[in-house]
Amino acid sequence: MYKYAYDGKRMFLTFAVLSLTIFLLNPINGIAQARGSYGYKLSLTEAVQFAKSQNKWVLAANIGEDAAAEDRKDGYHNALPTVNASGSYQRFSGLTLFTEGLGHSSTGPRKPTANSAALGVDALFNIYSGGKQRALERELDSRLNLARLNTREESGNIALQTANQYLDLLRLNELQKFILDQLKRAQTRLSNINSLYRNQKVTRSDVLRAEVALSNVELALEQNENDIAITNQKFDVLINVPDSVVILPADSAAMPKPEMASILPLVATGEASSYVVQKAIESVERQKARLKGTQSGNLPSLGLYAAYGLNYPNYLFSPAVDQAYSIGFVGLKVQYSISSIYHNKSKVTADRLRVKELELRQEAYSDNVRTEIKAYYIKYAEALRRISVNEHSVVQAKTNYKIVNTKYLNQLSLLTDLLDADNLYQESRFNLVKAQTDALAIYYHILYTTGHL
Repeated sequence: MYKYAYDGKRMFLTFAVLSLTIFLLNPINGIAQARGSYGYKLSLTEAVQFAKSQNKWVLAANIGEDAAAEDRKDGYHNALPTVNASGSYQRFSGLTLFTEGLGHSSTGPRKPTANSAALGVDALFNIYSGGKQRALERELDSRLNLARLNTREESGNIALQTANQYLDLLRLNELQKFILDQLKRAQTRLSNINSLYRNQKVTRSDVLRAEVALSNVELALEQNENDIAITNQKFDVLINVPDSVVILPADSAAMPKPEMASILPLVATGEASSYVVQKAIESVERQKARLKGTQSGNLPSLGLYAAYGLNYPNYLFSPAVDQAYSIGFVGLKVQYSISSIYHNKSKVTADRLRVKELELRQEAYSDNVRTEIKAYYIKYAEALRRISVNEHSVVQAKTNYKIVNTKYLNQLSLLTDLLDADNLYQESRFNLVKAQTDALAIYYHILYTTGHL
């Protein structure tokens, strides 16, 4: 069963690598050419899937899971008989006999022969050991389940980080467009103000302020480009591609958001499906198995013992005979450690206390997860409401900028009012994108917290 699971995992990773290779061989030029590199369009869902299959931390967790599976196999093999084969050969020297202390001695050959040899096989099969083997198997099962949960949690954690980095990259790319629009407005505004200044309709201070505003926009553009480069490198590390690869988000901030009704089932069942809670439950089961194994030390053990061998010379008779013989036997071996009565007492008590400790930790984790999920649910509803408000604000800020710009060109308002209107329009657009990406970030937090990412 584990071989098939391992082969399936290998096939999945191979498919992911081939998909990524094909994907990387189809670059999209676009904006990336302006940066001197090739860009690759990637959706949020694709980015998460690539990270879950290609990230080094996830690959390491998969190896740890495979190692736990092998440990489990080894533990189950303990139930099989222990079989030993042995052989020996000796060549004896002459036999020296002493009489009257060491005063007189005589030497002669060893009887019946100077040669001795043995070849045999023995086996021990454990019939009963107080439940120790079953306890070991239960503990190894729990360890394997924990390793699987660790892999899922690591995969979910990397997916969450990837989603956050993707949304940051998406937000910065949207901001890049806004800044470029603002740059055009600032350049046009400066050109108009210079015309007004040449016609002596505005003062030199308006020209200077417009130039300063243009310089600030250019600096903001440079800063945003640097932030995009930094975020892109972090993103490349998460999806395990070369640092030179430029990722261009294929999705937009305005992509559809899940409805509140679709999140309710996650909130209702999230406490039980959470990675943290599942790991806590499995830790309790593992400790119970350890307790059972410790208690088995107070019980006797019963084993079936058998051996068969070929020996030379024959020492079964007296005097010994210069001949080879073979013989075997089958028997039962019963063993009970009387000292376990006082040696295991404190061990059993300690393991019972650890079970209670882990059960309390499990309850505490459940409380934390339940509180966290409800908090994210409330924040997600707030984020959706914030999107609606900011969409209306963008429309109002854009209309306000057009009005103030027209007034300024007709000398009915101050340049300060126009710059404030421009900044308000820019801020409202960015706030809308931020609200949209924040809502998606909260949604992915809900998926991770409830164990569905």
